[in-house]
Amino acid sequence: MPCLMESAMLKRYLSHPLQGLAAQIFFALVQFLPIKWASAWGGFLGRSIGPAMSISKRARRNFAIAFPHITADETENLVLEMWDNLGRTVMEYPLLNRIRVDGDNAHVELIGSQYLDLLRDDNKPGLFFSGHLANWEIPAICVAKLGLTPHLIYRSPNNPYVEKLFQRRHLKNSTLIPKGSKGAKMALKALLEGGHLGMLVDQKMNDGIPVPLFGHDAMTAPALAQLALKFDCPVIPIRVERLQGLSFRVTCFPPLEIKPGNDKSADILAITTEVNHILEGWIREQPAQWLWLHNRWPDDIG
Repeated sequence: MPCLMESAMLKRYLSHPLQGLAAQIFFALVQFLPIKWASAWGGFLGRSIGPAMSISKRARRNFAIAFPHITADETENLVLEMWDNLGRTVMEYPLLNRIRVDGDNAHVELIGSQYLDLLRDDNKPGLFFSGHLANWEIPAICVAKLGLTPHLIYRSPNNPYVEKLFQRRHLKNSTLIPKGSKGAKMALKALLEGGHLGMLVDQKMNDGIPVPLFGHDAMTAPALAQLALKFDCPVIPIRVERLQGLSFRVTCFPPLEIKPGNDKSADILAITTEVNHILEGWIREQPAQWLWLHNRWPDDIG
C-alpha cells in the first residue's frame, strides 16, 4: 500500500505537472510555425523515430492479422507511412483552428455535405461516426462549419494538466463529452435536446461485444447502435482521407438503413457489424492512414 501511495503522489505532484508543462511548451512553440511546416516536420519526425519505438511491434502484429499475405518489406513501408501520418496529425493538432474547409486555398475538400444539411435541418437528434483515420479531428471541423454544434465523445487524458490543455485548445463550436458514466449522461441529454453526437468507433472496448473486423472478432462498443435504436435517429458515416501533406478529403455518406426487428440484441449486433464493415473498407483503401497502434484484437490471434 505505501508503494502505491508513493506512486500516486509522484504522479500527482511530479510527473503529471512536468508532462503538462512539456505539453504547454510544445503547443506554444508549434504556434509559431506555418501549419504546412508543422505538418511536414511532424511527418519527418514520425518517420524518423516512430518505426524504432517498441509500440511499433503492435502495429506490425496488427498488419499481420489484417493483411496476412503481405511481405515484411510491405509491412515496414506501411509502418513508416503510418508514422508519417501520425506525426503530421500530432503537429497539426495545436493548429486545428487554421484548417480551412472552404474559400481560397482550402485544406479540405468536402463531399456529401447535403447529408449534414439534412442532419441539421430535420429537427431530430443525429449521430455521425468516423475512425482514427488521417487527421481524425477534421470531420468535426466540417460538421461545425455547416452550422451544427457537434457533441464529441472522447477519451479523457489521464493527466489533468494535459486534459485542461486539451479542453482549451480543442475545436471551436463543439462540446466535448468524456467517456464514462458522466459522459453517458451528457450524451443522452444532448440527444434528448435534439443535438448531434459524434463518435470515433474503432477502438477496443473490453466490455463491448465481439464483432468481425478483418475476419476476426474485435471487442467493439455497442453505444452507437444502442443510441440509434433508442432515439430512432439518422446515423451518418463520415470518412476523412489525407490526400497529400495538408490536403484532405472528407466524405459524408447517406444515413445507414436501420430496420429494427423484434430482437434488440440482434439489431445492435447487425448495426455494429455494418459499422465495422464500413470502417474496414475505408482502412483497406488507405491502410497507412489508420492508427494501427490500438490493441484491437485479442492476444491469441496472430
